[in-house]
Amino acid sequence: MLDVLTQKIHDEARQGEAYAPFINDPTQYKKRFYIESYGCQMNFSDSEIVASILNGTGYGATRNYEEADLVFLNTCSIREKAEQTVRKRLTEFRKIKQARPGLLVGVLGCMAERLKSKFLEEEQLVDIVVGPDAYRSLPALIEEAEGGQKAVNVLLSREETYADISPVRLNSNGVSAFVSIMRGCNNMCTFCVVPFTRGRERSRDAASIIKECKDLFDRGYREVTLLGQNVDSYYFTPETGNGEPGNLSEAVTFARLLEEVAKISPLLRVRFSTSHPKDITDDVLHVMARHNNICKYIHLPVQSGSSRILQMMNRTYTREWYMAKIDRIREIIPGCGISSDIISGFCTETEEDHQDTLSLMEYSRYDLSYMFFYSERPGTLAQRRYKDDVPESVKKRRLQEVVDLQNRLSRESNERDLGKTFEVLIEGDSKKSGEDWMGRTSQNKVIVFSKQGNTCQKGNYVHVQVTDCTKATLLGEVV
Repeated sequence: MLDVLTQKIHDEARQGEAYAPFINDPTQYKKRFYIESYGCQMNFSDSEIVASILNGTGYGATRNYEEADLVFLNTCSIREKAEQTVRKRLTEFRKIKQARPGLLVGVLGCMAERLKSKFLEEEQLVDIVVGPDAYRSLPALIEEAEGGQKAVNVLLSREETYADISPVRLNSNGVSAFVSIMRGCNNMCTFCVVPFTRGRERSRDAASIIKECKDLFDRGYREVTLLGQNVDSYYFTPETGNGEPGNLSEAVTFARLLEEVAKISPLLRVRFSTSHPKDITDDVLHVMARHNNICKYIHLPVQSGSSRILQMMNRTYTREWYMAKIDRIREIIPGCGISSDIISGFCTETEEDHQDTLSLMEYSRYDLSYMFFYSERPGTLAQRRYKDDVPESVKKRRLQEVVDLQNRLSRESNERDLGKTFEVLIEGDSKKSGEDWMGRTSQNKVIVFSKQGNTCQKGNYVHVQVTDCTKATLLGEVV
């Protein structure tokens, strides 16, 4: 029975929402840890911080949980489905733990923060619960758990940015890396748990960000993605200036930071995520237009196309204002790729509100969207203020219409690229064939092209002409 269960866990880890274990030098550490990460890119970035802390405690990473002394799930609370997935995984690991009493199982991240001791006391699924601001306490918590105690630290911080910790790159392709520039969020969108699970905004020391990006470039990485819940609100004011790279002794805005990272080398591509429409400024757009190595792509979540629903969501902009922002992006950065997040079936949403979302999607011509139906999250402002009154069948039908429209928009966007030539950074083999390379354009579109007839290598920049496409992928050939 145990063998069947372990195989099931392996299969689901490969196919799940997120799986990011990475193996270090197996002779370097006496103990092993295994991490599965779920949810947003910030969680993947946090797992790399956790890996660094665990390395310092004498634990090396492994891809095989069977040889792990410590198993962590880095969790997401943004949707109910994400929490259900984690609960299912924890139940499976509990069965494994019964056959291996020495195994420690822990929960990291947003679910740990939201559910706190429930995991330990009521459900007895885990030994360790650690919130996103408490990773430095992991060595002490592991020691407690090894002594038979249940260990928990979910305290939020107004200062923690982990700026001094050098992340261990998990499952890295050696080409692209995430760099966290800030933590938390001050935008109290009524549907969102992030301000309650990750705390208030705080920006990381600008000099430490530039140093990390430069170090990555010197180690052969050719792309960095600057991460934050709302990167455009990045603002760092050092108490004392010390003349670090870029003379960053004065206050640094996101536009300034973006430019300083771009100046590291023209061979270093720079991306960022995520932007809040209210905070992305003309200064940021002009910096993007000025530097060829800043990718021409913006993820600009709209959530709804209805001004009434946007007001209920506390998004602080109207439909018309958002459309004007789309116009401004295309004016300053012609050909910029734009993607979005969309929620169907928010509280009180009418058919007219839904049609407003569809028409705004048509106007914005998104290249890609992340689309969900509304999932009420405990503790959010929406849960306290509004009734979740749209039937699930209606939510699903509206979501399907949103998905169908986005599929058409994505295909049309890709068809507009037929015959064009793009500079592509090769990230590795295509998922479907080792005979093809996979890379992305500046506009964040995946493009697949044959290895035959060229001497390209992973990490190279090449020019690829688009010859065909699907709704999700460009196909091309090196020119």
